[in-house]
Amino acid sequence: MLNRYRRTGKEDIALTDFDPGDTADIASKEAVAEEMKQLKARLQEEQEKLFASKTNGVLVIFQGMDCSGKDGVIKKTLAGLNPQGFRAESFKQPTSEEAAHDFLWRTHRLAPAKGFITAFNRSYYEEALITRVHGDIDKDEAKRRLKHIRHFEKHLTDSGIVVVKIFLHISADFQLRRIQERMENPEKLWKFDPNDLEERRFWDEYQEAYETAFAATASKRSPWYIVPANNRWFRDYLVLRILVSVMEKLELAYPQVEITYPFPGAETARDSGV
Repeated sequence: MLNRYRRTGKEDIALTDFDPGDTADIASKEAVAEEMKQLKARLQEEQEKLFASKTNGVLVIFQGMDCSGKDGVIKKTLAGLNPQGFRAESFKQPTSEEAAHDFLWRTHRLAPAKGFITAFNRSYYEEALITRVHGDIDKDEAKRRLKHIRHFEKHLTDSGIVVVKIFLHISADFQLRRIQERMENPEKLWKFDPNDLEERRFWDEYQEAYETAFAATASKRSPWYIVPANNRWFRDYLVLRILVSVMEKLELAYPQVEITYPFPGAETARDSGV
């Protein structure tokens, strides 16, 4: 099933080939409710082995248009992870300190250590997407940055960090409905940003920029997953399947520890019945 949404760079990548409303012929969220519970439990088990073994780290990158649900998918699919070994990072406009460094600096320093899972809500890809769409850099510079990103991700994977790249794919109509909901619902109005309406003018440019980024950076070791996100329940289900699949392929195991007997205090512990 996942092959349907995975792109490794050998295929042509056009977002028009993916239906944002796709549910893989699954009728409803009730049909996968039990499997969702099992997937969450398996992900938690794999995280525990990851933390114990310290052999790998996992970086999960969520990209998508405004209202694609990046915050929501992190909360709904990863909230059950042990916070000792998981954190989420969000990236807005660079600060003056961040802008004074190379464009990968602020994200590289927040990449996970071995044993940890980190989710990026947006990422270094913004430096080749929004900057290109708004003319802050030209296409040649965007191409150079994507080349640096590909090399950076290879460096991470060579260092034992698995990079999972997920694009939450929504339609323009769906985005407009979500923006309208935010404007009309007092409990969601705080999420409304007038810039979201302005950015809609660049919808086609963003689609093209994303396709260019996918083609330049998708690889067998760090593929892109194009996740249909108009239906939130299917988005969450598919993301869970992706993450569990990635973790299971690492074949993680608890480290073997040799205990030498007798160890200090062993006699006391035995005599006390411990």
